[in-house]
Amino acid sequence: MSALLSIEDVTAGYGEADILFDLDLEVRSGEIVAIVGPNGAGKSTAMKAVFGLLRVRRGHIWFNGNPISGWSPDRIVRHGVCYVPQVDNVFRDMSVHENLEMGAFIRRDDLSAAFEKVYALFPDLRDKRREMAGRLSGGQRQMVAMGRALMLDPKLLLLDEPTAGLSPKYMERIFEIVRDVRRAGVSILLVEQHAKQALAFCDRGYVLATGRNRRDGTGADLLGDPEIARLFLGG
Repeated sequence: MSALLSIEDVTAGYGEADILFDLDLEVRSGEIVAIVGPNGAGKSTAMKAVFGLLRVRRGHIWFNGNPISGWSPDRIVRHGVCYVPQVDNVFRDMSVHENLEMGAFIRRDDLSAAFEKVYALFPDLRDKRREMAGRLSGGQRQMVAMGRALMLDPKLLLLDEPTAGLSPKYMERIFEIVRDVRRAGVSILLVEQHAKQALAFCDRGYVLATGRNRRDGTGADLLGDPEIARLFLGG
């Protein structure tokens, strides 16, 4: 199966400081892929490199056959990649419905089907669509952020720490929604601190440490690797 997203030998960082070194990673069509590893491993940096938020110093990033290294985020969005950051990911003083509408900023067609698709994926939001996003719980705000990204009907959704700060109940709910999003035809690349839970439900995973690939494989294989468990999973 050919890769939808391919990161090849990428070195990148902020200013003159490199955070990623010779990173290789791929997401195939229809996959959920998780990036796990300790704090400071470069997980979120990898996500930002894909979305054009920092300069790739060396290597290449390909999406759907296009070399997107050096592209601006708005151009990347128009080609089918949407990104949900960990923080500041909703407009708190706007309603849920207005947040979703903002997500479709480049669309000029009828949005009714897009709204219905998002509300079907996030039924909790349908009844709260007139509420200000800032009044919602953390889990509900995360749903708004994901729903807004899905308004553009992307091929690939980038999720940076989607369960950060959530209760176990909402963490499992977000993972269920990620599965639902994949079933709706969207591939997923996510960064997750809850490594065991992420590897238990993803198709494949990558373990990063100090900005480098340490191991990759199926989620089940990584969970069952004693060295990975000892070094990165607390077991």
